[in-house]
Order: sequence, then C-alpha cells, then structure tokens
Amino acid sequence: MWKRKELKQKAKEVVKKNYWTAVVVCFLIALLTGEFGTSIIGIWQSDDSMEPYYIIDNSKFVKQKKEQNEQLQNNEDNKQIILSLSKEKIEETLNTTQIKALEAVEANLNNATKSQRYIFKIWDAINFFNINETGLGVTFCISSLVAILFTMFIADPLIVGGKRYFLKARKGEKTKIGIIGDVFKQNNLLNVAIIMLLRNIYNALWYLTIIGGIIKTYEYRMIPFILAENPKIKRKEAFKLSKQMMKGNKWRTFILDMSFFGWNLLSVLTYGLLSILYVNPYNSATMAELYIELRNIAIKEKYEYYEAFNDAEI
Repeated sequence: MWKRKELKQKAKEVVKKNYWTAVVVCFLIALLTGEFGTSIIGIWQSDDSMEPYYIIDNSKFVKQKKEQNEQLQNNEDNKQIILSLSKEKIEETLNTTQIKALEAVEANLNNATKSQRYIFKIWDAINFFNINETGLGVTFCISSLVAILFTMFIADPLIVGGKRYFLKARKGEKTKIGIIGDVFKQNNLLNVAIIMLLRNIYNALWYLTIIGGIIKTYEYRMIPFILAENPKIKRKEAFKLSKQMMKGNKWRTFILDMSFFGWNLLSVLTYGLLSILYVNPYNSATMAELYIELRNIAIKEKYEYYEAFNDAEI
C-alpha cells in the first residue's frame, strides 16, 4: 500500500534533479492550459470561472442586460445574485489571510473543473440567442468551437505530455523539455484528443449531480497518465484501467491532494510565484509517483487490460 510521505519524498528528489526543466514544463502547461489552479493564471481565472456566466461576466454585458430586462431573469439567475451577495458579506468579515485561503480553495475548484469551461461557453451562446442577441450568439458559438478545438488538440495533449515528462524525469537528471511534445509526434494525437474529450464530457455530465462529478474526477484521474505511457490505448481500456487503479484509492488521493493545501495557500499569498518556482513541479512529480505505484499494483495483480502498460522505460 502506498504511503503519502514516501510519494512526496520521491517527488522532491525528482524535482531536485530536474529543477529548471520541471519549472519550465509546468509554466508552459499553466500558461497554455490553466492546469494548475494556484498558478498566476489559475488565480486570475478563479473568481470568474466559479460563476456559470464567467466568460461574459468579464465584459459585464450580461449583468447589464439583466438589469435592463428584469423579466428575463429566472430562478437560477436570482440564486447566482444571492450567492454573489453572500460571498461579499462573508468576505467583509474575513481578514486578509482568510480571504487568501478562500481564494486558494476557489483556485483548486477552478482547477478541478477547468476542462469543462467550453461547455459554459456554449451555454453563454444559448443565453444570447434566448435574449435575441443573434450576432453575439453566433460569435459565442464560433468561440465555443475554437475553445473545443484548442482544448482537444493543444491543451489536453499538452497536459498528457506534461505527465509523460514527469514519468520520464523519475529515471534521470536533466530530462529534456521536448518530451512533452511526444504526444504530438507519434501520430497518436487524434486518439489522445478524443479520449481526453470524452473524459471531459463525462466529467461535465457527472458534475450535474455535484457529488458524482467529484467521484468521477478521481475515478478518471489516471487517464492522462495512461495516455502518457500508451497514447495508442483504446478508450475502453483507458477508462477501465483508471477505474480499477482508483478503486479504493479515491479518498486517499483526495487526502494526498489536501496535503498540498498549505503549499497552495502560500502560492496564493505570493500571487502564484511559489507555484511556478516549486509547488507545481512538486505536485506533478508526486502525482506521477502515485501513478507508478498504482501501475505496479495493476501489473502485479493483472488488472483487466494491464498489458497496455507497455513502456519499459518508465
């Protein structure tokens, strides 16, 4: 049975041996994908992305439209207003440190739901059609398509590439940054893109049940790592392996995630600088160690489709 302290100790050693390349890899991934909730970009996105209308809230258009057309408001809009006011009242009673802690929680929630953002973008487009703003509706439909394509063929494969980097970094020093591009070079991009897209869609649908979304997020946690090792794997095999690997490990993985809360809080207090310089590489290396532990168990116990673990260099 894996132990949290051992995983984190091994991760520290990996980061120490590959410090600068690990920092650069995580920075690129944070910059292009928003993968890390307490990175500078993750913090910048956290407030807006916690709201269903976060994309068009930035322009304040929808809020103004709602004020001008109160008859278009529904119960869900009222709930959002109440929640927003409640949050303001709560923040008035908190000191600076407590507010930063709240921001750290939001940033990590933002990180957990980042892959479903373009679905909210589609919802925004529908709302524009509902209020007879056809031009803006079409614009948001186009931007939704661009977001989906970017997520599928750049962001998600890059995330998988990052997992591959940290799996390879375990074996030596000064691991090359170019490893993150392996997914793009091996003619497996489409397979990786489709499997990650399905993972995002399933997660989004499960998040409609709230608790189910959290559970499935952990159940699907190993899919990017599985793809990092074997980008040719079939969808059914990837989902099945991840499910088997996380069975009995969801809660322990959640505790492992929570063990980084102090680091994430410090990252928020430093406006994401600590994340860039240490926490993101440390966290990524730890999750790679977890994958290796669960992978070894899967091979030993001969889980269904365990033959898909075919990279002898990991």
